Amino acid sequence: MQIVLVSLTLLLVVALSGVVLRLLPVKLPLPLVQIALGAILAMPPLSLHVRFDHEVFFLLFIPPLLFADGWRIPKREFFLLRTPILTLALGLVFGTVAGLGYFVHWMIPTVPLAVAFALASVLSPTDAVAVSSITGGASLPSRLLHLLEGEALMNDASGLVSLQFSVAAALTGAFSLRDASIKFVLVAVGGLAVGFATTWVFSRVRRRLVRWSGDIDPPSQVALLLLLPFAAYLLAEDLLHVSGILAAVAAGMTIKYTDILKGGQAALRIQNNTVWNMLQFVFNGIIFLLLGLQLPEIVGQAPEVLNEAGGGSLWMLLGYVLAISVLLVLMRFVWIWCSLKVARLIARLRGRKSEPASTRMIWVTALAGVRGAISLAGVLSLPVVMMDGSPFPTRGLMIFLATGVILCTLLIGSIGLPKLLKNIELPEDPHAREEHFGRSRASAAAIKAVERWLAERPQSQGELYDSVASR
Repeated sequence: MQIVLVSLTLLLVVALSGVVLRLLPVKLPLPLVQIALGAILAMPPLSLHVRFDHEVFFLLFIPPLLFADGWRIPKREFFLLRTPILTLALGLVFGTVAGLGYFVHWMIPTVPLAVAFALASVLSPTDAVAVSSITGGASLPSRLLHLLEGEALMNDASGLVSLQFSVAAALTGAFSLRDASIKFVLVAVGGLAVGFATTWVFSRVRRRLVRWSGDIDPPSQVALLLLLPFAAYLLAEDLLHVSGILAAVAAGMTIKYTDILKGGQAALRIQNNTVWNMLQFVFNGIIFLLLGLQLPEIVGQAPEVLNEAGGGSLWMLLGYVLAISVLLVLMRFVWIWCSLKVARLIARLRGRKSEPASTRMIWVTALAGVRGAISLAGVLSLPVVMMDGSPFPTRGLMIFLATGVILCTLLIGSIGLPKLLKNIELPEDPHAREEHFGRSRASAAAIKAVERWLAERPQSQGELYDSVASR
């Protein structure tokens, strides 16, 4: 009964968060409002407490959200941007793990190097879901938005695999770069393969069911589709021990290439879109509420966390959070700037023209790399004890720092992005141009059809036909 009441309470608060956002005198990002509401729920007199189980969190929230993102991301743009997406999702993630890991170990010597790498691993994935909520109503360039969505889809797996190896190194004291590289490739390729195969099998089974029963009503098909990301995730994680995150992404990206969403059933397509839009809104809201629910407990452990950091004042903890957040933004800026320079050099060597990106747009891309749900779940998945039964070193400090960085990157992005995007000249959206072209062609075809229809009208009803045609 308690679980039901807590679930209904969270659902109610998520539904009312949009109303609260509009009633505030100051415009704030929706994720920050939901985090604040979660913190209020956790404090007296409400004292709502939800034990955060990272395994349940990953299974319940991550597969459907990543599946929906993979389903909706434009496939053509993803393919065209594959090089910068992979550069950010792989190169920047591993660069962040190395650079930030050594920085944290240098800044806080009580943190073992392997544990510092674990913190850097959980902070390397970005959250594209929160970006659209912190832009202050300004529009991101479509190309940049697709780049951020593709990066967020891919870097979750690389960050979490890095976390696994960092934790293993902290527990055993051993690390092999060769073994880690081979395992990463196997885990990634295996996850993608499982996702593709799950969607293909699902499509074949659905086709057989339709053939045997004559048809399946739209609500039943929507319910079956809701199970697809969970099937891909569980097959990958529990059965084959590969990346369940990439399996859910691959299942979502290949769903449009099957007959599941095609055909003449408009009711099925409408219900699918409605259900998945609602699911994304509710799940994203609950994730930020859960983050807020953990805040009072995390903040209450600040004195113990300070002892793990080697002592000092509480302001030092805030200084650590700010230093890590600023370094993440600067590393992202430098990486993007260098990548663009290399891309322009390669284009020049191949005889192609390449438009330079403005420094302003590079800063927009850097500030848009906010951290979110994956980082929270990752840091809470750190083991409690070592293999010999002793406490895992500086675990409380890692949770405090990761939570602080999530909030700090949200604040930095919500302050900086609206200012950078104000009065910015956006490049022409190719989708808008193509839609305009399609509508123009359709209108021209319709006018020709009306003219042909008028030419064939009966003489006795000429006035009626002329009136209808003019309208």
